[in-house]
Amino acid sequence: MTSTEETTQESSWLLLIHQIPPKPDYLRVKIGRRLQRIGAVAVKNSVYVLPDRPQSLEDFQWVRAEIIDGGGDASICRASFVDGLTNSQLEHGFHSARDADYADLADSARDVWSGLRRRDRDAGRQRPTRAEDEVARLRKRLSAIVAIDFFAATGRRVAEDAIRAVVEELEPTDESPGVLPEEADRSAYRGRTWVTRSGIFVDRIASAWLIRRFIDRDAKFKFVSSEKYRAVRGELRFDMFEGEFTHEGDRCTFETLLDRFALVDPALQCIAEIVHDIDLKDEKFGRIDASGVARVLTGIAAANAEDAARLERGSQLFDDLYAVYTAESKAKGVEVAGEE
Repeated sequence: MTSTEETTQESSWLLLIHQIPPKPDYLRVKIGRRLQRIGAVAVKNSVYVLPDRPQSLEDFQWVRAEIIDGGGDASICRASFVDGLTNSQLEHGFHSARDADYADLADSARDVWSGLRRRDRDAGRQRPTRAEDEVARLRKRLSAIVAIDFFAATGRRVAEDAIRAVVEELEPTDESPGVLPEEADRSAYRGRTWVTRSGIFVDRIASAWLIRRFIDRDAKFKFVSSEKYRAVRGELRFDMFEGEFTHEGDRCTFETLLDRFALVDPALQCIAEIVHDIDLKDEKFGRIDASGVARVLTGIAAANAEDAARLERGSQLFDDLYAVYTAESKAKGVEVAGEE
């Protein structure tokens, strides 16, 4: 992404302007919950805002489709506020909404923690199995909030600390893994058509490379407009709203594919961390090589308007990165997974 694109993305917003019929009653509740789940903030009774990002556009498109199917009316527009509301005020609205979500989650975690302490006194530290389920639910809620925390609300740390206290109270092993999706059977994903949004960049280029090299050598790729595409039976969607393989919690699509196809390879993990840091911009892994890779991918995107050309050039880059990290891993005596 160029600096010009970043500036535009920071100052531009998507607005959903809708009108819902008074009947049926459940439709308004359904749409309200849907808007809450995607992290939209109300600026007026019937106007909701999201930062102008591809995923946000897809989210609003699905909500609009539901409103229209229910007999209502809705429009989506891009907007930059020139008077009245400022970008800072809008961002503050997102901070407040997510801080409230994190605070509610922290309260739930404290309730679980208090319950465990009471059971300690009553049952001599005998742990009921449902306590592990409660931790899994807390983590799932945290991942859902993080996914819509567009401007890094400060309340996240409080919620994470509250959940960590519950985990420590359970006295787990050194690692307490979260709930991962069921592992995919690779044999069922051969010679398939894989669909993603056009204008591919970091996560979509890397994910397509990963699919063709490690999952489906005969993969065919289809690049579509998310505004016009309708799911086709047998096609596999990645890095798309409600796709078979997309962002899960705070993981990018590349990381999701690694998990779902059990690709345990230190070289691929290095690439996953780079893709995550570039795509999500949260500096989770702090990869110093991420900025250089992002610069090269930006050049590839600028020089190639066609998605197939971007994928070809991007694949060469990821082939080279994989070779570098594989060599480094072998030099350290770490076994790599290999390819299909």
